[in-house]
Amino acid sequence: MKRLLKTSVLSILILLAIASAIVFWGYKQLIKPNNHSQVIITIEVGMSRRAIVDLLVKQGIVSSSWPLLVYLRLNPEKSKLQAGDYLFESPITPLEVIAKLNQGLVVTQQITIPEGYDKFDIIQALTDAQIDSQKEIEKAIANIDLIKDLDPEAKDLEGYLFPDTYTYTRQQKAPQIIAAMVKRFRQTLTPERQERIKARGMTLHQVITMASLVEKEAKINEERPTIAAVFYNRLKREMRLDCDPTFIYAAKVAKEWDGQVNNPIHRKRESPYNTYYITGLPIGPIASSGLKSIDAALYPSEVDYLYFVANGVDGHHNFSRTESEHLTAVAAYRRQKKQQNQGN
Repeated sequence: MKRLLKTSVLSILILLAIASAIVFWGYKQLIKPNNHSQVIITIEVGMSRRAIVDLLVKQGIVSSSWPLLVYLRLNPEKSKLQAGDYLFESPITPLEVIAKLNQGLVVTQQITIPEGYDKFDIIQALTDAQIDSQKEIEKAIANIDLIKDLDPEAKDLEGYLFPDTYTYTRQQKAPQIIAAMVKRFRQTLTPERQERIKARGMTLHQVITMASLVEKEAKINEERPTIAAVFYNRLKREMRLDCDPTFIYAAKVAKEWDGQVNNPIHRKRESPYNTYYITGLPIGPIASSGLKSIDAALYPSEVDYLYFVANGVDGHHNFSRTESEHLTAVAAYRRQKKQQNQGN
């Protein structure tokens, strides 16, 4: 009896020793850094814990599956593994892998939309970044539901896609990126700016349209309010704005822009965007404006200029009150450009 008891105790001790060894080995596996080739792996929505761990093993991120599976089973609060794209540093421990998945530290990318980009530029940029198909991007930009509460006149989201740098994941597509741009625009509409729009007796649509003209014309920040003033002064006198970027935009809308500013067919185009053809503001914005251009449209300079032309040197403009002064400035600009061309 004593021998049997002694044998049983010994067997139990051996089993405990084996179990302890297995547990210790499993724990060591969980905290042991593993070297691997760094590749982006995708955790799909709805993947089971087992499928995720198997993928990690297959990709060489972790060396063994069962220690992780046991760990996740014993720690349910750690088993909420989020979908997305992940890039794991090397070396990395299995516990660090789980922590990253648990926190959803997915790989992100960035895209920058510069000030002055129009919707055609934005469509091209998002297409080039392979965020979505061109068709889906165009569809997202046409979704006026994102802005119609602020601008019931909007034909699409032109002018409301705020220029900025946006961070996104590969799971995010055109609707999410475009919505983020509109959201960023909405954040610029501070109470002060909203009050200023009312004080000027304008609609948001008119202000953003004016801002887009300023954005496309101005190169020097301090000139933006003066350029806005020129446009407002011409509107008061019912003069055509004769803003070159508007006939360029009209040509893009017509899908006939050839990159030739001096092509006379563009200035003569019968379009509600072409301010060489219509009197007043274009039918809508022609680009995404930065804050400086928006504020210039809200706070134009108090000047009586009616004309401006680039000086052809450093991005500044020459401003004029009369047509004769303006023609002199235009002649100087042409001479400057001719000299530059001869120098090249």
